[in-house]
Amino acid sequence: MSTKQKVLDALRETGIIAVIRTDNPGDLVGAAKALCEGGVRLIEITMTIPGALKIIEEAVSQLKHEDVYIGAGTVLDSETARAVILAGGKFAVAPIFSQAMVTLCNRYSVTVMAGALTPQEIFNAWEGGSDVVKVFPANIGGPAFIKSVKEPLPQIELLPTKGVTLQNTPDFIKAGAIGVGVGRELIGNDLIKGRDYRQIKENAERFIKVVQGAKAEMQG
Repeated sequence: MSTKQKVLDALRETGIIAVIRTDNPGDLVGAAKALCEGGVRLIEITMTIPGALKIIEEAVSQLKHEDVYIGAGTVLDSETARAVILAGGKFAVAPIFSQAMVTLCNRYSVTVMAGALTPQEIFNAWEGGSDVVKVFPANIGGPAFIKSVKEPLPQIELLPTKGVTLQNTPDFIKAGAIGVGVGRELIGNDLIKGRDYRQIKENAERFIKVVQGAKAEMQG
């Protein structure tokens, strides 16, 4: 099985991408380990973090024996995507759709999740080769918007990000999202700065639990 398929399978199984945005990088590798221990297997380190590429490289190296995938967020162009891939990143996420970025990721079989909001933008990103389309900002339309888009476009995997909470995560999953991108409520700046790895692990466990609960409800 290809790494791309493994990443997509992990996303389908867990339904969570931890989105790390901070001005206080500290020991983000420790935070990544805590997320992994809590069951979150996809960890997105945004390129807005100082020294993001080095952090990605270190996290990939230290977690190479774990069932976890480290990727990058805010990947806006092909040059950044290439740097992420060279650093060992296993997926690239963007708030917008860049054809050059998506094409480069596909060329190297790296999972890519371009961003969009309107149905037309979502379709364009998918048709352009995005494996999953990040719906951003998801707090504008909420779960009802995801459900509405999935009705005519069931073949497109959607990842709502921004405004995702523990409370609305089940609604996004039941609306048809492949998963959700979660930032502050899962791994906020205060937890990163305080290196509160126990709380990060507990937060991860809570999110995984509500996702699994929503999936069980859909099946039963």
